[in-house]
Amino acid sequence: MRVLVIHQNFPGQFGHLVREWAARPGWEVRALGRDTAPGLPGFDALLRHTPARGVRSDQHPYLRQMEAATLNGQSALRAMLDLRRRGYTPDVIVAHPGWGETLYAKDAFPDARLVHLCEWFYSADGADMGFDPEFPTRLDARARIRNWNALHTLNLTQCDAAVTPTRWQQSRHPAVFQPRLQVQHEGIATHTLAPDAQAAMTTPSGVLLRAGDADRPVITYVARHLEPYRGFHVFMRALEHIQRLDARCHAVIVGADGVSYGSPPPRKGNRPAAPHWRAHLLDEVQLDATRTHFMGTLPRDRYLRVLQISSAHVYLTYPFVLSWSMLEAMACGAPMVASDTAPVREVLQDGVNARLVDFFDVRALAETTLAVMRGGTDTTRRRQQAMADVQRYSLDAGVRGYDRVLGVGGA
Repeated sequence: MRVLVIHQNFPGQFGHLVREWAARPGWEVRALGRDTAPGLPGFDALLRHTPARGVRSDQHPYLRQMEAATLNGQSALRAMLDLRRRGYTPDVIVAHPGWGETLYAKDAFPDARLVHLCEWFYSADGADMGFDPEFPTRLDARARIRNWNALHTLNLTQCDAAVTPTRWQQSRHPAVFQPRLQVQHEGIATHTLAPDAQAAMTTPSGVLLRAGDADRPVITYVARHLEPYRGFHVFMRALEHIQRLDARCHAVIVGADGVSYGSPPPRKGNRPAAPHWRAHLLDEVQLDATRTHFMGTLPRDRYLRVLQISSAHVYLTYPFVLSWSMLEAMACGAPMVASDTAPVREVLQDGVNARLVDFFDVRALAETTLAVMRGGTDTTRRRQQAMADVQRYSLDAGVRGYDRVLGVGGA
């Protein structure tokens, strides 16, 4: 079996799948990513491509994403043709097509089975856009996303099989495509994740925080970037209330000062915009700096220790793609407090394996987080149920599911 895995930021979601497939006798796995892709340690069959140029500065704003996709697709096509000249023809191509790399894959390898991970289909209503009244959607943005979806529609019409990680993400695609979409999560490393009663970490300011420390209970928050799409603004406002109500607790906040989704901070009156959302929110709320620990991005082992010392893990999200970090927090035994939004409800149930709160209710979030942090029988029961429930998203389950999509059954 020859498998070509394509992801602009390889390995992206496919890291554990590549390791599993590459280790199988008789399987030959290659990968294609951008010149900026991080790569996968121990895997040396990654081919990188570089677009011939960037998007033109005078391109119509509605068409910039499609021009970028076309440039990526053209560059990836050249790389695939080079693979073909060197004698490599895949049986299956597994790809995240969201940046355009597979637009012309069938022109290079017409007989290969093309499997697309279809992560998201934009819409102006009913999901992330227009969800937060603090950041209303302008007509210009509503119009622009119709053009953005041209790429995603092409991806759905050109592939032989389509996969999406959750039922919620499936539901956001047009009804005509939904029957084609197989719901299959990639899986997380639940077999390597567990609570650790001895877990401890030292913050940049030198504070030692330990799992189960009643004198210094820890509230945790994790996102790739600290931004409104993941409820950072709501969390910071709730944290202000939490710190006023409980003088013991510390907050450990993991995430970079960029923007993965949405927009950077707006101007405040006549003042220039803050450089990032962390600065924007710190200018708004009053927090105890000695109990508020911004960690930036962390190596995986330190990130997992954050989850293991948590007395209450807060996960908030717009109705959007569900984060792996929420599942990893569950597997690490962090008691969950999460937003009552559609992607979360697919995994978490209020009172069963988590506490859910209205995304916008700052006071409810503060009070619920404190109640969970203080523990008790109900918190312990929900925590144990979450650890059991997250096993549905194991690596084994992800590999088995993708094997079925590839048509290799239990291989």
